[in-house]
Amino acid sequence: MNYAIIIIALLALAPLSTQGAVPGLAPSPATPPSPARASDAYGSIHSELLLARYPLFASEYAAYQPSAGELAQMQSLEGLQVVALFGSWCHDSEREIPRLLKLLQQSEVELSSLQLEAVNQQKQHPQQLHSQYNLRYTSTIIVLDQHGQELGRIIEKPTQSLAEDLAKIVASGTK
Repeated sequence: MNYAIIIIALLALAPLSTQGAVPGLAPSPATPPSPARASDAYGSIHSELLLARYPLFASEYAAYQPSAGELAQMQSLEGLQVVALFGSWCHDSEREIPRLLKLLQQSEVELSSLQLEAVNQQKQHPQQLHSQYNLRYTSTIIVLDQHGQELGRIIEKPTQSLAEDLAKIVASGTK
């Protein structure tokens, strides 16, 4: 085995600078936070890719069985837009985003658009959606009308059920 090749490969993988890196301490303020860990989703992601890359999301998707009533409630979203801001590292997101996807898939509701937008652990998004939507907690599921005006949002977890809360948002926004 050629140890010189292994050493060169390891050096190539090592960071160029460890300035400010002290074990057990946070990086210095001059060091910007990493946008995401290599394994974290960051930015727009398609539902199939999310479920394929993140086993906890796929597991929740497979386990969740919406009722006929919940599927009927989802029809209220017809023609509307949904933006889901979430963290692939967040336990609330691991529960709610797969449930949203299962509800949408099984209800066959025709949304105007669905945006799945992953944020990093600082709750930042590469296209600044965290600022645009004033994101504070993940997951945040936002329902928008046909003109992009917010009707309401579910933050972290629903009050009743995801389908019921989404239907209430639509009902309160269309009066």
